[in-house]
Amino acid sequence: MRRRITFRQLETFAAVARLGSFSRAAEAMHLTQPAVSIQLRQLADTVGMPLFDQTGRELRLTAAGDELLATVRSLDDVWNRFDSAIDELRGLRRGKLRVALVTTAKYFVPRMVGAFCRRYPDVSIELEIANRAKIVERLRRNEDDLYVMSYPPDDLDIVVHPFLDNELVVLAPRDHWAAGRPVTLAELAGEPFLLKEPGSGSRHAVDAFAAAAGVQLRVRLSLASNEALLELAGTGMGLTVLSRHALGERLEAEGLCVLDVAGFPLHRPWNVVHLRSKVLSLPARAFLDELRQAPALPAG
Repeated sequence: MRRRITFRQLETFAAVARLGSFSRAAEAMHLTQPAVSIQLRQLADTVGMPLFDQTGRELRLTAAGDELLATVRSLDDVWNRFDSAIDELRGLRRGKLRVALVTTAKYFVPRMVGAFCRRYPDVSIELEIANRAKIVERLRRNEDDLYVMSYPPDDLDIVVHPFLDNELVVLAPRDHWAAGRPVTLAELAGEPFLLKEPGSGSRHAVDAFAAAAGVQLRVRLSLASNEALLELAGTGMGLTVLSRHALGERLEAEGLCVLDVAGFPLHRPWNVVHLRSKVLSLPARAFLDELRQAPALPAG
């Protein structure tokens, strides 16, 4: 079977799977739509099973299509590694680096990517920023090289490298009654809280800490946006818990302060993650090494 399947057919198939449309794939690959259809029909004939189900305008992968897409992504990993190895033998540092990160990591990872780009200007970078659920789904589908998150999934066979401390702090308006004095989480239990969406790394850490302390928090609102949480907390709508990395200059601008809550800051590591089966390209390995050389995590 493999002798009758061409790289061009696999490339076309992957484009249709990614874009969910024959016409969009044709446009992206500078082909006509009939040419795309012919290639996919030939590919399906070779496989001996349909690769897509189409209902109206919706295009979905069949079970065979899912298996083929996973294989194409594995082949892409191996080929990228080969390209990088050949470039290194030529004395070059070319190749592609694909990094996906959760939204809070956008406050520091792009700076690291920028520094990496300056050192390796010929490396092509693809950066994806989304909430944790979407990043985990991308990890599950092997769409990128490396993934940055604070709360890795426990149902995947992955390699996890902690590389930076993630401090979670409790924020309140500067005129809040608890400002400037030590308090416990139990004393704040009656306060409304504005927290990150369920499933996020910070929400998982807060929920786990509250449960261990036997405290039931009054969660008034759950949001994915750090910026929105800061603005709402500044209006006095409720307390919030965010990573210090998300604050920047916003703490003063929003009229907020960090409360002195027993047990806080919560320390959770930022992790760079990849599938154990992932064949990392040379740029991916170089960037992973740079992340792991970030300032050491504090003891305890």
